[in-house]
Amino acid sequence: MITTKPTIKDEKPLALGFIGVGWIGRNRMEVLLKEANTNALMISEPSKENAKEALKEAKSAILASSPEEVYAHKELDGIVIATPSAMHAEQAVEALKAGKSVFCQKPLGRNTSEVKKVVEAAEEADKLLAVDLSYRYTKAFQAIYKLIQNGEIGKIYAADLVFHNAYGPDKEWFYDINRSGGGCVMDLGIHLIDLALWTLGFPEIKDVKSHLYHKGKKLSSFNEQVEDFASVSITSNEDTHINLECSWNISAGQDAVIEARFYGTEGGAAFKNINGSFYDFTAEKYKGTSTETLAFPPDNWSGQAGLVWARNLAEGKGFNRGSAEEFIKTTKIIDRIYGR
Repeated sequence: MITTKPTIKDEKPLALGFIGVGWIGRNRMEVLLKEANTNALMISEPSKENAKEALKEAKSAILASSPEEVYAHKELDGIVIATPSAMHAEQAVEALKAGKSVFCQKPLGRNTSEVKKVVEAAEEADKLLAVDLSYRYTKAFQAIYKLIQNGEIGKIYAADLVFHNAYGPDKEWFYDINRSGGGCVMDLGIHLIDLALWTLGFPEIKDVKSHLYHKGKKLSSFNEQVEDFASVSITSNEDTHINLECSWNISAGQDAVIEARFYGTEGGAAFKNINGSFYDFTAEKYKGTSTETLAFPPDNWSGQAGLVWARNLAEGKGFNRGSAEEFIKTTKIIDRIYGR
C-alpha cells in the first residue's frame, strides 16, 4: 500500500534540477518545494514565459542554458523531467549517467527499447528511477487497491477501464508519431494499463487485441497519423479479461470520463471521476445491488507520486528492480497494442 501523503524529514534538503517547466512540470515542482524538504537549484526550459513563471516559485534557482548544464551540476541529488515524450528516454539516461536520480513524466520511453535503455542506466548507476503514474496516488484508487489486495471482492476475473478526454492535447507534438510514440493510448491508455496491471500484480499477458481509429476511420498504419480512439482487449495467462477504452476529442457529454471497474467472485469495485472532472474521484464497493462508498473528494493527490520519489530519495534508496520491471511490462503491452 502506498502512503498518499508522504512527509520528508531530513536535515539536509534534497537538491533538485528541473528539465521542462510547462504546467505539469511547474505543478510537480511547486508540490515538491511546498510539501517536501527540497530546493530547486537549476531549471532548464526553452520557453521564456514558462521559465519566468517557474522562477516565481523557485526564486533561488539558476536558469540553465541547456539540459546538459543540469546534468553536470555536481550538487544535484535528482532531476525531474517534464518535457515532450520524445525527449524522456534520452534525458533520463543522461541524467542517470551523470549520477542523478530521476523522476520522469510518462511515458518513460516511446517503446520498449527506449524504456530498457533507461532502466539499464538506472541499474548501472544504482539511482532511483520513478515515473509519474499519478492515478495510483489518488485516495479513491488507493481504496480500490487495498480492497482488492485484501481479497474483499474475491478473485478478479474481469476489469473495464476507460479514459475519454473530450478536448485532447493542446500541443502539436502529441499528434506527431515520431515525437509522441503514439496517440491516446500512449497519453491516456498508459494510465489504464498501469492501474489494471498494478492492481492485478502485473500478471503475464497471453493475448492483446486492439482496434485503433483516427477521426472515425480504422488505422492500419502509423506513418502519418496517431489514434484518437482505442478499444483494447487484454487477457492474462490466468484468463483475467481486461477491457480498455480511451480517446481524445470524443463527444462524451462532459469534460472527461475516467473509470476503472473490477469484477470479482465476491463482489465488484469502481474508481470513477465525478461530474466529468479530471481531478475529483470516488471509490465504490458493490455487492449485488448494494453500493458502499469508500472514498470521495476532497483529495490533494496532484504531485503525490513526486513526493513518494523524494521521500525514497531522502532515505537513500537507489535502483528498484521491481518498479523497473513494471515500467518494461507496461511498455511491452503498449507495443503489442500498436502491433510493433
